[in-house]
Amino acid sequence: MRDILSDLDLGEKGEKLSDPVREVQAGLHRPLPKRFYKEAAAVDAEDGSFVVALDGKPVRTPSRKPLGVPHKELAEAIASEWQAQKDEINPATMPLTRMLNTALDGVEAAQDEVFEEILRFAGTDLVCYRADAPEGLVARESELWDPYLDWAANMGARLVLSEGVVHVEQPPEAIRAIAVLLRRYATPLQLTALHAITSLTGSLILALALAEGQGEPSEIWEAAHVDEDYNIGQWGEDHEAAERRAKRLIEFEAAHLILSAYRS
Repeated sequence: MRDILSDLDLGEKGEKLSDPVREVQAGLHRPLPKRFYKEAAAVDAEDGSFVVALDGKPVRTPSRKPLGVPHKELAEAIASEWQAQKDEINPATMPLTRMLNTALDGVEAAQDEVFEEILRFAGTDLVCYRADAPEGLVARESELWDPYLDWAANMGARLVLSEGVVHVEQPPEAIRAIAVLLRRYATPLQLTALHAITSLTGSLILALALAEGQGEPSEIWEAAHVDEDYNIGQWGEDHEAAERRAKRLIEFEAAHLILSAYRS
């Protein structure tokens, strides 16, 4: 799914590149925009939603849609990202803003395609592919993953397990049951958040369990990293890998905040 915050309207006019790959590459090299506002806040919109405003002026997406959501607390969290910016505006530190921008300008016009993209994860879900050794890892995977597979089975999605990396075809009825669950998340922003969590964890089952309140975020995150944590326990932690994981966790927590806003 394309992340399009590089196009976000920051109150300055600029030339837009038509190719998304070139946009991303250009974004890596262009200087960060200077902060040009004093206050970011969530304000009421005419349609009953809440939009992010900079010094009273609504922020807009590249397609000129107001950067707004139906939940005040979520809008306030997004506004806080803007308020936390220092001398420059750094999109890397604004995961909620990026997801909302992507939802409004990307997912909204392609919900069926995004739905199918998320659903495809069910065919190769992380929790279905088990280690055959060592014994400690096998036991740990079973301990952390089986409860979520049992929950999915109770929802009609009984998935087939495999050892190692040998692909296993999942029963069509299980995929259909997962699709029914996924259909509960019908807004572009919910789909964007689910896509993010599924990509970050490698598991649609874990993403749906989190969305349905079947596990705490820390538990889901731990389950998604059981193999990695086992290896860290054996060989120690790599500093660069730890930094990457910390950044992914920030994205994960932002996506969970979005889903929580819709559930409350």
